Amino acid sequence: MLTLFVADAAAAPAVTTTAAATTDAAPAAGQPQPQGFSFGALVPFILLFAIFYFMMIRPQQRKEKARQKMISELRAGRRVSFAGGLIGTITEAKEQTFVIEICPGTTVEVARGAIAGVLDDAVTETK
Repeated sequence: MLTLFVADAAAAPAVTTTAAATTDAAPAAGQPQPQGFSFGALVPFILLFAIFYFMMIRPQQRKEKARQKMISELRAGRRVSFAGGLIGTITEAKEQTFVIEICPGTTVEVARGAIAGVLDDAVTETK
């Protein structure tokens, strides 16, 4: 049996411990271990962005697209209202602007983006 013990002792590697080896091996029980990046932390942010996109951004994009289409289809003779509250009739459509008659004999040139909406033909002036 003594020969077996010696054989086992010779096969086992020598273990030495130093102060540096014990501090690098494992943190103390009271210290928190650093954690890696977790995908679970991103899930609330992704959900929040999705909610903002579908509730705010996407409807605004649709609304602006419809407004741009409406402005591109405007022709002379249509009554329009402006963002400032002015109402007039388009007399000439240019590439970047409209010439608008706001009262008989008075015309102004406005940018296409200033148009807030098109008034229906059913809208009549009140005296």
